[in-house]
Amino acid sequence: MFLGTAAAFVATGCAGAEQHPTTLDSSTLNSLTLAGPLEQGSLVVGKAGAAAAVTVDGNTVSVSPDGRFAFGLAYDQTRATHIVAGATTRDVVPVVRKYDIQTVNGLPQKTVTPPKEVQARIARENALVAEARKRDTAMTAFAETFDWPIKGIVSGTFGNQRIDNGTPMAPHFGVDIAAPQGTPIRAPVDGTVTLAEPDFYLTGGTTMLDHGHGVSTVYLHQSALKVKVGDRVRRGDVIGLVGMKGRATGPHLHWGMNWFAMRLDPSRSAATTAPEKG
Repeated sequence: MFLGTAAAFVATGCAGAEQHPTTLDSSTLNSLTLAGPLEQGSLVVGKAGAAAAVTVDGNTVSVSPDGRFAFGLAYDQTRATHIVAGATTRDVVPVVRKYDIQTVNGLPQKTVTPPKEVQARIARENALVAEARKRDTAMTAFAETFDWPIKGIVSGTFGNQRIDNGTPMAPHFGVDIAAPQGTPIRAPVDGTVTLAEPDFYLTGGTTMLDHGHGVSTVYLHQSALKVKVGDRVRRGDVIGLVGMKGRATGPHLHWGMNWFAMRLDPSRSAATTAPEKG
């Protein structure tokens, strides 16, 4: 089972298996398939009939020549997402997840309550991240099963309420994987580097990869970057090294996923429920 809750799939009600994602038989859905766990915070990969136009909640989404498209289910979403693909419609009600509370102590206090003199810097860095997440390219790597980017131990899960140095914070929108300093970080699928910053204030070495159709992944707290903006990377290529820059108590990788501005859980798109231990 995946972290927190079981996976579920559209229309069939089948429980998710250990390997993931699973695609539904298109014959049961009138040429519309939806793959992935239909949980809060998960990426859904769809495949429509040839040349079908697709809308998600009334908004037109990009569709590849072979009919593939993507959308996300928000971490706290309870309403149905309405999909129209040609003459076929579906409503997807996310499976509700239970998120825990995680207390983290020993963080540099200046990263928990940043001083006023660095707040403008943080705003500029956040704006760069937000701009990179607007990309809507024709790549289709988003439709593949993702590898874990490093071996290690999961030390922080997606969606948990964080209490940092006693201060309640926003939910944790990523998966933390503890690993030794300098561990190589590898691209989980093919992508294009859209952001490569060596020393953001809160996130340290920060790299973002575009996988197409609004789906991106991000890699935080790196000690060193091994790619630059515009590089095309293949699954397994080294993109950086594990570090502990920014808001961190020890060496680890924060791995995040987005569908445009929507934060998603990359572990739900991974081939296995957890990375191999290092």
